[in-house]
Amino acid sequence: MPTERLSKVPAAPPPTAPTEAVRFERVTKRYGDQTVLDGLDLTVGRGERVTLIGPSGSGKTTILRLLMTLERVTEGVIHVDGLPYSHSPSGPGGRTLVPASERELAERRRRIGMVFQQFNLFPHMNVLENVVEAPVHVLGEGREEAEAHARELLGLVGLADRTDARPTRLSGGQQQRVAIARALAMRPEILLLDEVTSALDPELVAEVLDVLRGIARDTEITLLCVTHEMGFARDVSDRVLMFDQGRIIESGAADRLLDAPEHERTRAFLRSVR
Repeated sequence: MPTERLSKVPAAPPPTAPTEAVRFERVTKRYGDQTVLDGLDLTVGRGERVTLIGPSGSGKTTILRLLMTLERVTEGVIHVDGLPYSHSPSGPGGRTLVPASERELAERRRRIGMVFQQFNLFPHMNVLENVVEAPVHVLGEGREEAEAHARELLGLVGLADRTDARPTRLSGGQQQRVAIARALAMRPEILLLDEVTSALDPELVAEVLDVLRGIARDTEITLLCVTHEMGFARDVSDRVLMFDQGRIIESGAADRLLDAPEHERTRAFLRSVR
């Protein structure tokens, strides 16, 4: 696996910067009569690595989708870096919060990267072009700068020799590593991982998880991860949160929660995935 280290990582925040990266304040998400998140209060510190576990439908992926602005909150407010993210100040003195506009959301989500279960690479572009596309057309980077950064990232994920390959010529694990490089190419402050190995054959899972372990080890990026890979959760997490029915029912340091969970629902879930 690659040993390269990422040289361009988010700088440490100045002393006056907020210590929180993300804060969910009484956030509820409903789809019709179904409540997926129920009054969620959650704070993630800058540079913290937090893994969300729990059964399907417990609200974990909804948290990531709300942060990527793929969904809007039903109630409550999401804050990023101490500022409203899902909402914008309005009215006299900006004391009222109203839902952010689509333009505001598009600007704000640039600071957040996400790697999905499916790779969603452009099949008509080669590996390098897939990684360069968004920095050039969304961030406005010069192509030469974007390509240099893309090559660095492809080295990080062990694909420096596949820059000219089309996605169809890559294994599933290689495609997911390209997707990781593509997310990092946007220079996100926060990286979201949504069951990134669930679409892979078992023999390909280890190579992707090794890349992500390296990113957790070698960068200061804030990480929110949804996974059923408990060994990976143990390796990279500062904190693990157990979700059930849209609520956090238990949280704690990875070793403590995974080895000695206090809640019977957590114990039952961990037995089911081991």
